[in-house]
Amino acid sequence: MSRAGAPLKGRAGRLARLMPSASPSSAARTPFVLLVVLLLGGGLITLLLLNSALNEGSFRLSELKRDTTELTDEQQALQRDVDSYSQPGALERRARELGMVPGGSPAFLDPDGTVRGVPTKATAPPPSPSPTPTPSPEPTPEDGAQADEAGAGVPSPTPSGTATPSPGAAAEPESEDAPAPENTPATPPPTTPGR
Repeated sequence: MSRAGAPLKGRAGRLARLMPSASPSSAARTPFVLLVVLLLGGGLITLLLLNSALNEGSFRLSELKRDTTELTDEQQALQRDVDSYSQPGALERRARELGMVPGGSPAFLDPDGTVRGVPTKATAPPPSPSPTPTPSPEPTPEDGAQADEAGAGVPSPTPSGTATPSPGAAAEPESEDAPAPENTPATPPPTTPGR
């Protein structure tokens, strides 16, 4: 057997000199280990960047879906408004508010210049009469006696001969000399946004 620290002789000594020792072999593996570590680190960083880009894209996608839903709801509400304004009854009411009147019977002009039909002028229908306030009924003596007992110290209601007009009704003139007010519509025409 041989000792650990004894120099090798003969053929074994020559082979030992040809073979590199332990320290040069670890030096040869260092670049390979560094290359593997760099590849793993670069792969992890690339994976992290790709993952964050995908997350950002998914957040943007959910935000765009929410915006699309809101805009679709708004578009449907506007379409309902357009549909309600284009109904025949709504068109007629809006035309009357603008002062338009229904047309008379139409007349047509042929290509040769002859008129077919009798044209008539469109006239406004007479305005509907405004409602007049109804006088309140006069209290009977029995009602008056009960009111006096129940409401002592309470001011009496307005005299029975006068009526308070409703907010939409036109006020009656106080005297015969005062001029009568003009008929005004009960409600002002509605305003629409700039469409």
